[in-house]
Amino acid sequence: MDDATVLSIGDSFCKDYNTQMSFYMPEPAAEVKQVFRKKLVSEASAMQNIEEGAPESQEFLEFFAGSGLVAEGLKGFFKAVWANDICEKKADVYTANHDSNIFHRGSIADVRGSDLPPANMAWASFPCQDLSLAGLAGGIHASRSGLVWEWLRIIDEMPKRPSVLVAENVIGLVSGHEGRHYKALHNALVERGYRVGSIVLDAKHWVPQSRPRVFIVAVRSDINVLSDLVTTGPTWLHPKSVQKAAQGLSDWIWWKLPEPLPRLKGLSDIIEWDAPFADESAERRNLALISEKHRKVLEAIPDSNVFVAPGYRRTRYGKQVLELRFDDLAGCLRTPEGGSSRQVVVIKKDGLLRTRLITTREAARLMGAPDSYVLPGSYNDGYKAMGDAVAVPVAQWLAKFLLLPLVRSHGEC
Repeated sequence: MDDATVLSIGDSFCKDYNTQMSFYMPEPAAEVKQVFRKKLVSEASAMQNIEEGAPESQEFLEFFAGSGLVAEGLKGFFKAVWANDICEKKADVYTANHDSNIFHRGSIADVRGSDLPPANMAWASFPCQDLSLAGLAGGIHASRSGLVWEWLRIIDEMPKRPSVLVAENVIGLVSGHEGRHYKALHNALVERGYRVGSIVLDAKHWVPQSRPRVFIVAVRSDINVLSDLVTTGPTWLHPKSVQKAAQGLSDWIWWKLPEPLPRLKGLSDIIEWDAPFADESAERRNLALISEKHRKVLEAIPDSNVFVAPGYRRTRYGKQVLELRFDDLAGCLRTPEGGSSRQVVVIKKDGLLRTRLITTREAARLMGAPDSYVLPGSYNDGYKAMGDAVAVPVAQWLAKFLLLPLVRSHGEC
């Protein structure tokens, strides 16, 4: 696909975008349109490079594999040769979309490193409940989040440790308890012969969902890291919480990745407009929970416009409310185990306010999964599978601009 073709598509997109945005926003300025056109060229070129590049030759092990969105994001860069998770319903999602032969369901406590195939990289999206404020923050040594130590035990048991290790979790890993949780994991990796850096990537740069997550990237000390993968100080990847947690740590690396261009789609672009609304009694309850301040914002939107606002039920000052946001971004998808409710959308159309839960397909779109991604099971199964995962384009960005170059700088395992 040449640039002229992409620009033609971009012109059509901008026209469609203007039509869509006229539901609730003024037409974008000319310079904003140009950004979208440039982004289309950039994304098309990047995807073409992926498709025309080398076949999946870099192998990785996926711990706490969940519903397989990491494997989906790493396609074209890494190929999973072994994956594990204890949850049967997540395993059903993973095996419906990826190679079922490499998936091993069961407790990580039963895994032995000596039994695993060699790989260049190992990824662990270990449980977040004990590091999440919503989950009461039991800490990195608690029963659920503490399973990360089982992961390190397995790495110790491997005949040859992977060149690169990746651990992913919520912001509480670096911000909680003055960074002590992160420092414990950082030091454990250093003791095993790795140099380590932590970054924060928010899915909102790629999809219309606010979802900041911490990614710890560790590289074996015997590997010569390319100079263009590191910098001398904090960048857009390193918020204050990371900078504070990094203070005084040995073998710390300031990783460097390019900053993505503005995303193309908002929440309104991924909504299933024909999805059924909640029943009358549920709608009354939802609408009654909207604060007076937010209700006034909704009432100020012209009746001729179509508008969608996502929200979560929260308890504020001892009273339950439905907190909405008005920036065309969904709130962070969560799971019941994380201590949060399911996300609601409030839609204004033809002057009426209607409500419903977000659909499982909308949840998948908010995670960057293609519509072809299979979600077997019930609504709750699909929502949990998407709410407890890594957004696909985030994993893809990290793989393209950091993980693959790191592994390639060392060669095959």
